[in-house]
Amino acid sequence: MTRQVAIVGASAIPVGRHQSADDAALQALEHEILGRLVVDAVQDAGVDKQDIQSLVFTLPRPYTRQKYFHTFLMGQLRLACRGNVMEVMGNGMTAALAFDQACNDILLGRAEVALALGINMESAVSAAEHMMSSMRTTGDVDFHTSAGFTPIAWYAMDAMRYMHEHGATRAQFAAVAVKNRGHAALNPVAQYRKPITLDEVLAQRPIVEPLGLYDVPPRGDGAACLVLASEAVAKSLGRPYVLVRGRGFCHDGTHQISDVPNDMIAFDAARQAAGAAYAQAGIAAADIDVAELYAPCTIVEVLVSEAVGLVERGRGAQAAAEGQTRLGGRIPISTSGGLTSRGHPAYVTSLYNYVELAEQLRGRAGERQVRDARFGLATGELGNYNAALVHVLEAVR
Repeated sequence: MTRQVAIVGASAIPVGRHQSADDAALQALEHEILGRLVVDAVQDAGVDKQDIQSLVFTLPRPYTRQKYFHTFLMGQLRLACRGNVMEVMGNGMTAALAFDQACNDILLGRAEVALALGINMESAVSAAEHMMSSMRTTGDVDFHTSAGFTPIAWYAMDAMRYMHEHGATRAQFAAVAVKNRGHAALNPVAQYRKPITLDEVLAQRPIVEPLGLYDVPPRGDGAACLVLASEAVAKSLGRPYVLVRGRGFCHDGTHQISDVPNDMIAFDAARQAAGAAYAQAGIAAADIDVAELYAPCTIVEVLVSEAVGLVERGRGAQAAAEGQTRLGGRIPISTSGGLTSRGHPAYVTSLYNYVELAEQLRGRAGERQVRDARFGLATGELGNYNAALVHVLEAVR
């Protein structure tokens, strides 16, 4: 019998400012924050501590005070495991890879219960230090970094190209930000919850043309923990759970934008990864009821929604402006508030995507609940979607 993996528990802190300045009298310690989340997530799942045999952590930011974090927290939790205990790193895809590896441990029979968890602390670090680290991570130090390319610059080029090819407008991109803030207003873990208007988005200062302040993600701290289990364990708990029905991955062999002329806004890796995930799940894009996309900017949500087949090519910006992707629309996207409003603590961002889908598919999302949601889609990104990791999830109630 083929094993299947289920999400049975989840917990997350509100995205925001949690990191202490170096000279603060009282320090916020990462392991204290994450330790409490593990307790909350395990309680939500209804499993016993001794059932946990694998823990896959996201690699903490270099600014995290406690090094060798994963084994240190194991000592704090007094957990003895025979499956796997490790940290993973994949830049923006880090959290999605942690989730994927935790799934693998269950699929391989190494564990019946596994945790995917992590913490991202960066808010007390200067913008200059953070940006230098980010540029060296996301760009070629021999070319991109020395030229001052930032991640937002890549997305701004995507936006300009999309406007050129499809006639999209700034107002259509801004509609994505307005929609996401409306969703975030209903989410207690969102970083920014005050509703905004289209005019307010358009009036913000430019960051990289044509993207303004509300088109790009804020910096923030976050932490989340997911409890995964074999389907047999999930059934025994007598609670609603979420099955991982499909998985797809693709890396197109480039870094950020290819030096070989190509369709820079096609996001082909996302298209191929989504196709593999749909095929494994035995469904089509039209069957998806709710999607949480790794989309750092408004333009990225537009392009990914097209690449994974939720919106017709060239119509993503228009679909957002028409309300198709908001709650109550044809295909609700980023019901958590997305990266522009829920927040983007990069190394754990995808964990928040899975937390939101776990809430939606277990019918626990409150005012932002998508009615009768059965199938959900989550994406993870690596560098302007030169690589994508996609999971299809299904509600079992």
